[in-house]
Amino acid sequence: MLRFKALDDSFNRLPEDVKAPNDKISAYFGENVFNYASMKQYLSVDAFKSLMNSIETGAKLNRSLSNQIASAMKAWSMSKGATHYTHWFQPLTGRTAEKHDAFYTPLNDGSSFESFDGDQLVQQEPDASSLPSGGIRNTFEARGYTAWDPTSPAFIIGKTLCIPTIFVSYTGESLDYKMPLLRSLHVLDKAAVDVCRYFDKNISKVTATLGWEQEYFLVDSSLIEARPDLALTGRTLFGHSSSKDQQLSDHYFGSIPARALAFMKDFEQESLKLGIPVTTRHNEVAPNQFECAPVFEECNLAVDHNQLLMDLMERVAKRHNFTVLLHEKPFKGLNGSGKHNNWSLSANSSKHKNLLAPGNTPKTNLRFLTFLVNTIKAVKEYDDFIRSTVASAGNDHRLGAHEAPPAILSIFIGSKLTKVLNDIEQKVTGDALSPDEKTELKLNIGKIPEILLDNTDRNRTSPFAFTGNKFEFRAVGSTANCAEPMTALNAAMTKQLKEFKKDVDALITKGKTKDDAIFEVLRNYIIDSKRILFEGNGYGEEWLKEAAKRGLKNIPTSDEAMDLGISDKVIDLVSSLDIMSKREVLARYEISQEDYKLKLQIESRVMADMALNHIIPAALKYQNKLIDSVRGLKEIFGSEYRQYAGDKIDIIKEISERVALVRKFVYEMIEERKKANVLDTPKEQSVAYTKNVKVYFTQIRYEVDKLELIIDNLDWPLPKYRELLFTR
Repeated sequence: MLRFKALDDSFNRLPEDVKAPNDKISAYFGENVFNYASMKQYLSVDAFKSLMNSIETGAKLNRSLSNQIASAMKAWSMSKGATHYTHWFQPLTGRTAEKHDAFYTPLNDGSSFESFDGDQLVQQEPDASSLPSGGIRNTFEARGYTAWDPTSPAFIIGKTLCIPTIFVSYTGESLDYKMPLLRSLHVLDKAAVDVCRYFDKNISKVTATLGWEQEYFLVDSSLIEARPDLALTGRTLFGHSSSKDQQLSDHYFGSIPARALAFMKDFEQESLKLGIPVTTRHNEVAPNQFECAPVFEECNLAVDHNQLLMDLMERVAKRHNFTVLLHEKPFKGLNGSGKHNNWSLSANSSKHKNLLAPGNTPKTNLRFLTFLVNTIKAVKEYDDFIRSTVASAGNDHRLGAHEAPPAILSIFIGSKLTKVLNDIEQKVTGDALSPDEKTELKLNIGKIPEILLDNTDRNRTSPFAFTGNKFEFRAVGSTANCAEPMTALNAAMTKQLKEFKKDVDALITKGKTKDDAIFEVLRNYIIDSKRILFEGNGYGEEWLKEAAKRGLKNIPTSDEAMDLGISDKVIDLVSSLDIMSKREVLARYEISQEDYKLKLQIESRVMADMALNHIIPAALKYQNKLIDSVRGLKEIFGSEYRQYAGDKIDIIKEISERVALVRKFVYEMIEERKKANVLDTPKEQSVAYTKNVKVYFTQIRYEVDKLELIIDNLDWPLPKYRELLFTR
């Protein structure tokens, strides 16, 4: 019998308010989005064309049309019951932010009318002075602006019209994740188009696409209320492993429990109404762990949809008496949660739009190899930058934990593509190709399967793996905003494609044919990038040694990994492409260090509180019961009582020893925390928390988890792993 009973009256039934609609998904998909169909219905032809041109080409929207567009948005949203609007943005907190304003405007005669004009649509001043800025503005300098992003459609949640926006300071510097992402997408588009025109002169647009996979845990809300660590930090700071957890692999891809399925259906319906194309759901490896995933979308929209989905999941879970845990490692000893980012490039071509999908001719396959090799070279050149974007306190527990990619960035492409690259390396020389070499090489390239999905193994131990027609960046944490790693990848790819075009054009200028020049440059890139390609087990100890020989960095903690993102090389990259200024980069670094320190600080405080106010009192209470029992045995058996009370006495001693150690470690940790808190910079503080405070977490937890095993089950104050992980 469980001591902390979950709400099992709803375990095996679909809640009354979560009845599936009778309509097909296509009948209600996007019904709460101001999408193309709604725009056509509510906008004039000229306004619609102007808005579409802005969305598709990035052209600045004619300000004179903003009033008409605002009026159309208001009419559409009010027809669906909206009473308020908000600029929805993504500050550097990692989640979303919003401030709601009513549509109505009061009049002097006591009446009112609904209003929403172009100025309110295009720009707002939300104050937001308490949101992190990394020193870009002081707290008393409250002014900041949100500006409408037309490329991401407005949507309705509840009775509020939500308008996706960027968030900038009074001086125009970015204070969010969206603005750098949009800039990176713009420069990548131009660089990729320039390279695509070697193969197809008609290509005029290249879009970065993203398909994320969101992993999460579900825990009964009544159990969360009895776990201060889960409620305040998102992970269990204490807890001995359950006798049965994931070792049988019986949860992975198993039948979805009825209660979890009811939740999934509910949040999927809400997501689909908002145009989030979720198509996949399944059980993950650990008990009570699940995953959902959508189809690919344009990168900016995919990021918005992921941020929106995380918020939706948490809201909908409350209706089902669940709490969603998005932390990268909620439970020690069990698989953590990631957010795999599947990235590719798509051209506005009549055929073979995906630039990372092989075609069925040498020409299309040469284009594929060009973008494949350039991606490998880009990641090799800027592996430090990309690694820094997945650094977080939560991800430190997950990366390299024999369940997730290591903190070493390597690339897997599979045996078939490895052979193709080896062929190019061996057959292409610095001189012009002979006719026989050209024919042989082109024939070999022409043999690349059009779809590599079944010809490329899926190496789950690789942090950056080619999976048929895309690269899967598996190191991104489950709580992360996808924009940050995608901005880094886009920036690195942009720089690399620019270098590629310059190198190829230089050879063409010297008299080489286009194909010969492309092959020679690709060969040089393949040779230069070989050290980052790895086909083996990324979890093995052998890889750590091999990676060190290759000169690949292994940075296991985030306070160090963040430093990789502020090197001169990274700052030169993003500033030269006008993605971020040096000041913006350094501001983000300071915010990340501060966030890292604060999360460790919170965990330290919660751990101390639970140890001193929950665990130790429970241990002493049980110890007193044993002492009373020993006294009773002594009264009954006199001097012979020890032969009957020996085990109890041993437990009493063990409790005393472990309680003493817990107190000792807690107070030492508190003293180290005090020292860390008075250091001058966020970097110094984060280093001190990593080296001097965090080290106590393991020591305190070890003693507490041992106490859990010897204290009476009914006296233990916290829900145990077997209770948290097996709610149905």
